[in-house]
Amino acid sequence: MARVKGALATRKRRNKTLKLAKGYFGAKSKLFKTAKEAVMKSGNYAYIGRRQKKRDFRRLWITRISAAAKMNGMNYSTFMNGLNKAGVQINRKMLAEIAVKDAEGFTALTETAKKALNK
Repeated sequence: MARVKGALATRKRRNKTLKLAKGYFGAKSKLFKTAKEAVMKSGNYAYIGRRQKKRDFRRLWITRISAAAKMNGMNYSTFMNGLNKAGVQINRKMLAEIAVKDAEGFTALTETAKKALNK
């Protein structure tokens, strides 16, 4: 029986890793061993970053809503509590957009929240 050599598969695997490492500084883009380490590390950073992005955007939206609510005489937590009691179901992303782009609309929402809290 003929002997099977894995040269083709090995070369393909190594070239795939080196292609992913294209643009890295120095030996990280040229040598397989260092390229493999760099690609694995960058993959971990990318994985973590995809989760951090969601947290960062939520934090940004809450900051924008809080600033707009303070301009209308409320803090963030009472504003959100008032909206929940009023039955207004709108997510923080849209609330932040309204706060930035439509000040009158956000003022109307704060009035709705205040009325719901005073009942």
